[in-house]
Amino acid sequence: METATPLPFTNVQLELLKTFSHLLPENELLELRKTLALFFAQRLVTLADEVRDSKNWTNETIDNMLHTKMRKLK
Repeated sequence: METATPLPFTNVQLELLKTFSHLLPENELLELRKTLALFFAQRLVTLADEVRDSKNWTNETIDNMLHTKMRKLK
């Protein structure tokens, strides 16, 4: 069986390891998880808004996409 070569930590992982090199109470850990989830959710919304704006999509365009089968069969 072949073992995977571990990848080096990313800059974000290293920063988090340095910042949180101590134990957090469970309630603070949950708060941190929620904060990180909100951070990435906000980034995703911003990116989606940029795509929408760059393609000049309206709410009607997006609603039509939601109700259209867009996958192509092979």
